[in-house]
Amino acid sequence: MPEYDAVVIGAGNGGLTGALTLARAGRKVLLLERHNVPGGCATSFVRGRFEFEVALHQLSGMGSAERPGPLRAILNDLGVMDKLEFVEMENLYRVVWPDTFDITLCAERNAIVENLQERFPKEKDNIPRFFDLVYGFSMEMVQGLFFRDPNISKEKYPLFFKYAITPTQKVLDEYFSDPLLKAVLSIYWSYAGVPPTWLSFGDFAIMLFAYIEFKPYHLKGGSQALSNALLDEFINNGGEVRFNCGAQRIVTRGGRVTGVRTEQGDMVQTRYVLSNASMLQTYLDLMDPDEVPKETIEGFRSTSIGPSAFSIYMGLDCEPDEIGIQETTNFITTTTDMDAAFARWKTLEQQGVALLTCYDVSDPDFSPPGTCQAAYVTLQYGDPWYLVPPHQYYDAKYRYAEGMMELAEKVFPGIRGHIEEMEIATPMTHLR
Repeated sequence: MPEYDAVVIGAGNGGLTGALTLARAGRKVLLLERHNVPGGCATSFVRGRFEFEVALHQLSGMGSAERPGPLRAILNDLGVMDKLEFVEMENLYRVVWPDTFDITLCAERNAIVENLQERFPKEKDNIPRFFDLVYGFSMEMVQGLFFRDPNISKEKYPLFFKYAITPTQKVLDEYFSDPLLKAVLSIYWSYAGVPPTWLSFGDFAIMLFAYIEFKPYHLKGGSQALSNALLDEFINNGGEVRFNCGAQRIVTRGGRVTGVRTEQGDMVQTRYVLSNASMLQTYLDLMDPDEVPKETIEGFRSTSIGPSAFSIYMGLDCEPDEIGIQETTNFITTTTDMDAAFARWKTLEQQGVALLTCYDVSDPDFSPPGTCQAAYVTLQYGDPWYLVPPHQYYDAKYRYAEGMMELAEKVFPGIRGHIEEMEIATPMTHLR
């Protein structure tokens, strides 16, 4: 029976990073992955002459070599930074209400303030005050939490203690009256998966701060390049990986892990398991329920599964500017009511917020010459798709995609006529 210091279940980026960290520390590690490639959602797939990126849109926290951000530091520590190539994006995003409003924010604080002041003159004085808050709060958060100040207090970090768990919407309402401006500033809420009324200002502020100060980046080769680099470094450090080999059971005895049984029936002996599967799958499917602490099971009662996505992958037979795509990151929305947009994620109604990402704007080599590709996504919960009868699934899938394409046409007229390859993924596809 083979024995390892640790077994890592799942070769998503979390599992890859954990496995590599252990291997670099000299541990004997086995990585198990059910799929035939590493990366989980950080992978790519090929249709025709296009290699499509599954999930990654923008990386935050990179920074430059001269002014590195936390993500660059992590990749350096993992030994993979020199294996990867990044492209800095000039702008944060474009957000469009078709036939109503259209604005692009660049990744520079003063320019953002000036742009917003020009477009929202009635809010002119409040806009720089809001960014002063975002920056002041973020600096307190970095100094107090990230650098682990042992003397944290309300007096030393007043903004952090006041705003850390305050809903983002409450802060926006405190500073602004224009719902359109609030929607423009908070559009990154869809990256977090909860609307501004639910999203803590701490999470929102540090995200916006990181994108502005450390710039948004594109990874050449997509997220598959990162997954491959992590796997190569893991193997170079003595790690062992088995693809097409999922974990069937985490074996425990007396409250301690003793091993992992694979789907092939092999028994692997270990005292430690790092699971990159979901908490529900780890504790309810992979373990004996009697061996799971009761407080862990009880904790599930106060949580819910987060949103998945409805994704349309398009390979286009033209350059981006031929159909009006001039930004990498394009939010398309039909409402300023983000609670209403969020509520639609739990239905099969047409969504209020979607994101079209065209990697070729930042990286012209991403697709074959004379072409480009786009990932067109809206977040959505899996619940309504579970209720679709199997014989109606494809009708529901293509009807929903049709509605999304009608919205895209309002911003990028003629995009349909240039589609050479298309793949559509519902939350059920992403689950599989």
